[in-house]
Amino acid sequence: MASSNGPLIFLVAGEPSGDLLGARLMAALKSETAGAVSFAGVGGPLMEAEGLESLFDIREIAVMGLVEIIGHLPTVLRRMRDTREAALAAKPDAFISIDSPGFSLRVSERLQGCGFPLIHYVAPSVWAWKPGRAKRIAAFLDHLLCLLPFEPPYFEVHGLPTTFVGHPAVEAAAQPTDPDALRARLGIEADQPILCVLPGSRAGEIRRLSAIFGEALGVLAERVPDLIALVPTVPTVSSQVETAVGSWPVPAHVLLGQEDKYAAFQASRAALAASGTVGIELAVAGLPAVMAYRVNWLSAEIARRILTIKHVSIASLVLDRRVQPEVLQESCTPPRLAASLLPLLQETPERDRIIRDGYEAARLLGQGDDAPSVRAARTVLKVLNQENGASS
Repeated sequence: MASSNGPLIFLVAGEPSGDLLGARLMAALKSETAGAVSFAGVGGPLMEAEGLESLFDIREIAVMGLVEIIGHLPTVLRRMRDTREAALAAKPDAFISIDSPGFSLRVSERLQGCGFPLIHYVAPSVWAWKPGRAKRIAAFLDHLLCLLPFEPPYFEVHGLPTTFVGHPAVEAAAQPTDPDALRARLGIEADQPILCVLPGSRAGEIRRLSAIFGEALGVLAERVPDLIALVPTVPTVSSQVETAVGSWPVPAHVLLGQEDKYAAFQASRAALAASGTVGIELAVAGLPAVMAYRVNWLSAEIARRILTIKHVSIASLVLDRRVQPEVLQESCTPPRLAASLLPLLQETPERDRIIRDGYEAARLLGQGDDAPSVRAARTVLKVLNQENGASS
């Protein structure tokens, strides 16, 4: 519990995107408390760099897909138990679960009534499927931090205090980058066309998409001479990505680290990305992109029956109209991807529209105000103050 060193926060992030969110939240909490805060829990290398000693490697639980998780279920269930027991032993001032609702919210639910507030960061997508989840999680959470401006009403109607803090992608836009230095380091000519390729941050995504992306590059290279690919990735899957790009028909440079990723965004002409959080990062950076995805066929059939949304990219959801082209499932073929990318590599009205709409989405997601991680940290501290006030 709280001491002269400030509150103890127990965090749980189950995948790379949550690791980034958690690391930024930790940095903001340290800044807001002048360092008077400590951490425990589960996270990746970015959170560990901020001072977290993770209970286990998050690759054990970073599984995507309704069918894919079945083979990993024993490990996931065991790690749920481990995480709950560690949180109970730590007796933190707050427990913050970050995204990965299939894992982290189940742990939170098992901690209900244990004497510390339960906060979840990143609202489950109840507006896309299973709206009944909002009522269920409102029964055990104490506060919810939302990334999207239209989310709070879905949960507040069930009595769950909810705060829109903004999307973390808008923080990346403020980070200085040096695309010229990146090109020079990699030996890329100033006028050479660059495509930023992001095949995902999970092993399953890369396994399903990397070969298709490579073939699409081959089709594109016939129309775009001297094409080069920049491939930002994360440490948890970097060796898998390195192996995958080795067979691509164009030169491909694998990049690690946030600084290189954002420099790659600025150096590139367009992007091809696995649909996910990176889509709004690309929109904020002003880089037009094609969003692609494939899952196991059974997962796809189940998703078709339960999803209620017209778009999958965040920018399109926020504006309620298509922003980035979406090439999904059976349509996700090399010729289709190449045909969608070609107008974005040239001077076209379509390219200009995507950039313009991306900036509008970024504004609605909180760009220009306090950083989302700072708003999230202040909300967490406010919850702690309310909790301390209620118990005094």
